[in-house]
Amino acid sequence: MSAAAATRRAAVIGTGLIGGSVGMALRQEGWHVAGSDQDPHRARTALELGAIDEVGDDASAELTFVAVPVGSVARAAAAGLAAGGVVTDVGSVKAGVAAQVDHPRFVGGHPMAGSEALGVEGARADLFQGAVWVLTPTATTDPRAHALVHSVVRSFGADVITLDPQQHDRVVATVSHVPHLTAAALMGLAARRGESDATLLRLAAGGFRDMTRVAAGDPSMWLDICSDNSEAILDVLDELIGSLSSLRNVVADGDAEELESQLQRAHVARRALPVSAPPPEQLAEVRVPIPDRAGEFAAIAALAGAHDINVYDIEIAHHAGVPTGLLILVVSAERADELAGAVSATGRTASVHELG
Repeated sequence: MSAAAATRRAAVIGTGLIGGSVGMALRQEGWHVAGSDQDPHRARTALELGAIDEVGDDASAELTFVAVPVGSVARAAAAGLAAGGVVTDVGSVKAGVAAQVDHPRFVGGHPMAGSEALGVEGARADLFQGAVWVLTPTATTDPRAHALVHSVVRSFGADVITLDPQQHDRVVATVSHVPHLTAAALMGLAARRGESDATLLRLAAGGFRDMTRVAAGDPSMWLDICSDNSEAILDVLDELIGSLSSLRNVVADGDAEELESQLQRAHVARRALPVSAPPPEQLAEVRVPIPDRAGEFAAIAALAGAHDINVYDIEIAHHAGVPTGLLILVVSAERADELAGAVSATGRTASVHELG
């Protein structure tokens, strides 16, 4: 670890499970981390557990992570931005936050990671290893701020994807918010039936525990999520209810052929879920000259997200006196030409350079 890296300073606002894990991951990468929390006891516990180096704010922090409930992100982000550094958050809903915190040094973020453990006591430095971490810059986001957050969360072992805030909220309603509500409903059903059948919960293992694991998470955080993303959540719930009703009819009719077809489609889709980053020899750089203009960087990064192309690293090369920069996106070699083509279709120039 270099001496320069050891002097980098960061702050974490909110020292619960995610904030504590961020602090541990930062410290593991050589950052000095200050942590604050509305609950002084939780902040002291974070210090005792090694999640932070000191309790309090840090006016010289290069980067601040806001890890508070969604409804409190805007206020906490404003405090972090006032210090002059880059600020990101970890909230599960992004459109509302982006509208409230429209600042060049703010980069919305959402790590798709968690644990049934509650509080900083469950925090781990490796919580984000292999997890997807979504970034949601807007047209006003400073590319340097985006690149900083991207590089730091990549150093945690996360796969970073860039999405428009509204698109993020639509997607996570399907892959995160409704699954949590579904797990809660299924767990509630089992608990009610368990009142009249004492053996039911004792037999709950394997698939049942896998499906309901997320229901053990902190219930309070979901109040803001369901309020702020209610429209997308209701759309997905309606579709899920329709799917379950259709599946019920298939079972009721004894239609084995249709049941097998639906189960097979689910089997194939589940096995096709993406895995983590490929080795370096399977990566390539897509290089895009960009003008020094607001929104250019965010637009290209979001384009990769729209094509479901993971960006494993980002660099912006500038030369003194030149009004353009070179945006370098590291992606899977087999998808590099596709991304370059998508960029070129917007009237920009893109070239591919293999790393292997």
